[in-house]
Amino acid sequence: MLNGVRNAAIARLSGRGINEMEPTMAVSLRESVQLVSDPRNLDASVEEVFHLMLGINCRRDASPAVQEPESVTAVVGFGGLLSGACVFKSGSSGAMKIAAYMTGMEFTEVDDTVKDGIGEICNMLAGAWKGKVPNLAANCGLSVPAVITGRDYNLHVQAPEFQLHHAYRFEDLSFAVTIVCDGLQ
Repeated sequence: MLNGVRNAAIARLSGRGINEMEPTMAVSLRESVQLVSDPRNLDASVEEVFHLMLGINCRRDASPAVQEPESVTAVVGFGGLLSGACVFKSGSSGAMKIAAYMTGMEFTEVDDTVKDGIGEICNMLAGAWKGKVPNLAANCGLSVPAVITGRDYNLHVQAPEFQLHHAYRFEDLSFAVTIVCDGLQ
């Protein structure tokens, strides 16, 4: 039996079907767009990353994330069957608190360690989210995180196919996570 599974895997990798003559189907996310855009996957990803990786219990919050004068935004791009991005945005207080949970250090300013930590949080969220859909997990890569800090800036995506945007709260701090899809194959 294991030889059959092994042979099927080898046949698929070489572009043949299970019966050698059977062509393999092209992988597409179009048929499973409801699964890809399911908001529960984003909530589960946030819970997974924050609870399991940081020990932080956070909850989805219906009100928008609290605006602070300074904010920290990380962006991780998706490429492959889905093109788009995962965007994590927090006020500087929240970013420093999250970095403190990650490193065990206290921060009084948004330094390179805080920026790296927020970039890594966004990377983990993007990976957890795409891992909820098998075809997406196997056929979509992630970019290196980009981190933007400051005030009075907006990220704009022109005409996305779909967008998930949720605010979350932990302790007295908030953050937002957005999944933007600008193309599905």
